[in-house]
Amino acid sequence: MTKLHDLYTQQGQSVWIDYIRRQFILDGGLQAAVDEGVRGVTSNPAIFEKAIAHSDDYDAQIQELVAAGKSTEEIYEALAIQDIQQAADILRPVYDESDGVDGYVSLEVSPTLAKDTDGTIAEARDLYAKVNRPNVMIKVPATDAGIPAIKTLIGDGINVNVTLMFSLQDYDNVAGAYLDGLEIFAENGGDLSKVASVASFFVSRVESDMDKAIEAAGNTDLSGKIAVANTRLAYKRFQEWFSGDRWDALAAKGARVQRPLWASTSTKNDAYSDVKYVEELIGPDTVNTMPPETKEAFKDHGTIARTIDVDVEQAQADVDKLAEIGVDYDAITQNLQDVGVEKFEKPFASLMDSIREKSQKIAEGAD
Repeated sequence: MTKLHDLYTQQGQSVWIDYIRRQFILDGGLQAAVDEGVRGVTSNPAIFEKAIAHSDDYDAQIQELVAAGKSTEEIYEALAIQDIQQAADILRPVYDESDGVDGYVSLEVSPTLAKDTDGTIAEARDLYAKVNRPNVMIKVPATDAGIPAIKTLIGDGINVNVTLMFSLQDYDNVAGAYLDGLEIFAENGGDLSKVASVASFFVSRVESDMDKAIEAAGNTDLSGKIAVANTRLAYKRFQEWFSGDRWDALAAKGARVQRPLWASTSTKNDAYSDVKYVEELIGPDTVNTMPPETKEAFKDHGTIARTIDVDVEQAQADVDKLAEIGVDYDAITQNLQDVGVEKFEKPFASLMDSIREKSQKIAEGAD
């Protein structure tokens, strides 16, 4: 047993890993992670870009797909879907043992669709059907176009991992869309107990940008405090949304809470503890998706204690004080989401270029 097991058994927090690569799956790395307490996997375009463009793990399959006349987009989709299916199969025992609470693998819709509601819905439905695993989640960003897509997809009974959430308004928008979708699914006779979703709230990226703005404002009292405060307030919103008459009616039909997932939990500032965004955000009905190095650091020297709802009043005071010192919370968090979309668009474009180049070389070699 490791601290990752203890986080779940003692505090009700699941550890997922923010990493995927073909060799990691095939050489037993993912199974080893599951054995040490990892309960899910998240991926994104940047992770796939590193895996596919910067290794030869996928070259044999690319060669087969080129020979079959597949396009660049079709090749990418085939590579990603195979990884997701294989990872989902390894995690299936966790899914079964937890009765569908954990054991999920997430696959993101194309970041080029972040402003396209209909396109997001169509691609999410297509990917969900092609992966064809009950323990897959389709990642959709919490953009203005993504929110109605989330409602529709949950209404279809599709598992959704909502990504790129930075503000408390983002959280309210996403929780509302989830409940709306559950009500639609219930009206259409769906089994609410079969639908799962997580709301991925980003942490360290918030800290980095807030710290810069706080320093520029000439008041460093709030440095290193806002990301945790913001996340604790999001957890408070979670408790409010998933209680009361509306939620009770859905829960009576078998609905599951949409668990908050803490994302971007590696520490970007060396002045802060390398397990800061794990230790300070521990609590029930939550997920922390960690990059491998953060997972290893927490296993080695992390402390387990319920912290997610400690000093919530102080958290509110810290966030409120931003306006007093001239830091625009809404502008910073909106910019983070906008930049977040770009940070996925660029590696996705690079990945498409890499696949195109590899395909061209293979085709030329066959001539």
